[in-house]
Amino acid sequence: MNNAGEIMYAWAKDLYPICRSITGNGVRETFEYLHNIHPDLNIHEVKSGTKVFDWEIPDEWNITEAYIEDEQGNRIIDFADHNLHVLNYSEPIDEWMDLKELDKHLYSLPEKPDAIPYITSYYQRRWGFCLPHSKRQNLKPGKYRAVIDSTLKPGSLTYGDILVKGETDEEILFSTYTCHPSMANNEVSGMIMAAGLAQYIKQQKRRYSYRFVFVPETIGAITYLSKNIDSMKKNTIAGFMLTCVGDDRTYSFIPSRYGNTLADKVARHVLEHKTDKFDEYSFLDRGSDERQYCAPGVDLPVVSLIRSKYLTYPEYHTSLDDLSVISSQGLQGSFDKLTECIEILEKNHVYNNVHLCEPQLGKRGLYPTLADPDSTKKIINLVNTLVYADSTNDVIDIANLTNIYAGDCIKILEQLENADVVKKGSLVFTRC
Repeated sequence: MNNAGEIMYAWAKDLYPICRSITGNGVRETFEYLHNIHPDLNIHEVKSGTKVFDWEIPDEWNITEAYIEDEQGNRIIDFADHNLHVLNYSEPIDEWMDLKELDKHLYSLPEKPDAIPYITSYYQRRWGFCLPHSKRQNLKPGKYRAVIDSTLKPGSLTYGDILVKGETDEEILFSTYTCHPSMANNEVSGMIMAAGLAQYIKQQKRRYSYRFVFVPETIGAITYLSKNIDSMKKNTIAGFMLTCVGDDRTYSFIPSRYGNTLADKVARHVLEHKTDKFDEYSFLDRGSDERQYCAPGVDLPVVSLIRSKYLTYPEYHTSLDDLSVISSQGLQGSFDKLTECIEILEKNHVYNNVHLCEPQLGKRGLYPTLADPDSTKKIINLVNTLVYADSTNDVIDIANLTNIYAGDCIKILEQLENADVVKKGSLVFTRC
């Protein structure tokens, strides 16, 4: 899909303006859009007050209008201009107050004076407005009316999933979140990447099954695990968090808790061979839903192969993270790396040399009859691959040991298998 980036960027333009939170009608509007792309997207509602492990589904939040106006009726801040202007999950208010009192409920970033910050208060009742620090400094003493027309009452949390069945029940997980309002790289890029990858998977012959999960961050992943943990622990062989995959500045890798899973191997291998360089972080630098998937007792093999890592790029969690931060090229790059991982996983096997000592390759047409630099390199790669095909290494292990890209290693092993030099064996998965 060479045009995947362009398709996903068009989706981003539609999804970016929607005001989302961990619950509410903005999330449902988002799922309605995604359902139009994938009619097999299953949408679930979980009632407020439902216990999910150590957590509880909060009341549902919806907002229709919010503004601050001065005594002359001038609107100083208006939710209609940008949905980050309101502290996410603000309780309703309609009061006049002086600037000193109003200032207690204002949030800005002195180090980013022209940005509206993204601030939330999901589990503590409060209200507030977010604005550029430059505008906050220019507010004059006087009376101001603060209006937030919102509701916080029992409702439900919305999440969705797609399960694309393969030849086996073993699954590869892709998870993203649906809870942030208008931020392009940190939020929208993950959703559209999941939708794009699901389209790609449906067009392929599949050895594995694929689970695509769309949830509000933290509470949504916890909810999803509370309902699916047994099957996921049984079936998940590799998993990837999808967030911050839309810019084109760098690639980043965050490993699983111990960094020793199949997902770790394939993601690191692809980045090492298919990028000029990438930033590798510790699991201690985690910050997305890998916190839930890799938690003790859950222990799913989930990593993050992303672009600029959350918390590290200047526009993060502000109004500056707009559609100019992401691009079709950046999305395409992430899509290509992730589909490379998929293609390698689909053809990853353990192989065993069926002959004692080195087999006679010439009589099988595998050894060149004319020596030149190109053929010499090919035979070196072939015999090096063969020497590690000893039933203990999978394709990625062999590729790492021989410094050959796994995609090329697969071709060599298929060639050896067709010549009855090696046979496939069964993989043993490290799931945590």
